Amino acid sequence: MTAQKITAERAAETTTTTAATTTAATSTAPTTTTTAAPAAGTWQLGDLTVNRIGFGAMRLPQTGEALIADAVPRDRDTAIRVLRRAVELGVNHIDTAAFYFSPLRSANELINRALAPYPEDLVITTKVGPRRNPSGEWLPHATSQQLRGQVEENLRQLGRDHLDVVNLRVLGTGSIAERFGALAELRDAGLIRHLGISNVTPDHLTEARAIAPVVCVQNMYGVGVRPDQDAFVRSCGEQGIAFVPFYAVAASGRETGASGTEHPEVLAVAGAHGASPAQVRIAWTLHRGSHVLAIPGTGDPDHLASNVAAGELRLSEDDLAVLDSLHQRGV
Repeated sequence: MTAQKITAERAAETTTTTAATTTAATSTAPTTTTTAAPAAGTWQLGDLTVNRIGFGAMRLPQTGEALIADAVPRDRDTAIRVLRRAVELGVNHIDTAAFYFSPLRSANELINRALAPYPEDLVITTKVGPRRNPSGEWLPHATSQQLRGQVEENLRQLGRDHLDVVNLRVLGTGSIAERFGALAELRDAGLIRHLGISNVTPDHLTEARAIAPVVCVQNMYGVGVRPDQDAFVRSCGEQGIAFVPFYAVAASGRETGASGTEHPEVLAVAGAHGASPAQVRIAWTLHRGSHVLAIPGTGDPDHLASNVAAGELRLSEDDLAVLDSLHQRGV
């Protein structure tokens, strides 16, 4: 699909969405046929404007559990269709990584195949730090000297001459100065436009900002998931930094995905809005602040449309009180 075709189809999508806005005014239930990602608003990642509903590519290369050596590769045509549909729905923020792969499938290469030449407004965020060998087995995290190779691998797979945003994925609580400094040098060299950090503490953010600007923080967070992060989420907003939750839908299921069971409180809110529990979980994260960006991932076209539609779901104060209480219990 060419960039021109994507633009034309997005214009048609916008016309349809505008017509749906009048209907949405009398109902808080999200739709899955006319809602586009811009319904949730936008945020600035540095000088890049992104819609707050994005797409996470971790689940794209396989069906079932992600990030395991013997994952079952997803059908290639289905994965490509999901990516193209995401852009048609207005998604312009895709989160990926070179270590998102299964036998026969690479998230980065699927993105390249589906979307290049890339739309001008598409922002691709990637991560470096974790390493896997060609068989999919985990290796020690990259050293500062190895990070350039990871950046270059992402550039090659995505077919780009620079990366929009690169997050340093962190393991543990030790200093990140040397590794983040290495990425800052690559930023100065023009290989990276903006920097972020992932799986970090507030001290990591302070340390990183002393070296180079930070446009986003990615941490595990969601309804009942890490309520200890609440203050950090607020602090990021106060500093003008995007907070990007991961596993907001899967919660404790993490790489395996949502468990299929749900808390009664989430089910009650979902039922009141004619929404799915996943949509409620996504909407709750978006309600945590205008700087919070959602990146739900899927390899299923129907789930994709439902996830994007969550950007239209407006939770009431009573809904939020119920969900906040659940969240504080950490369950």
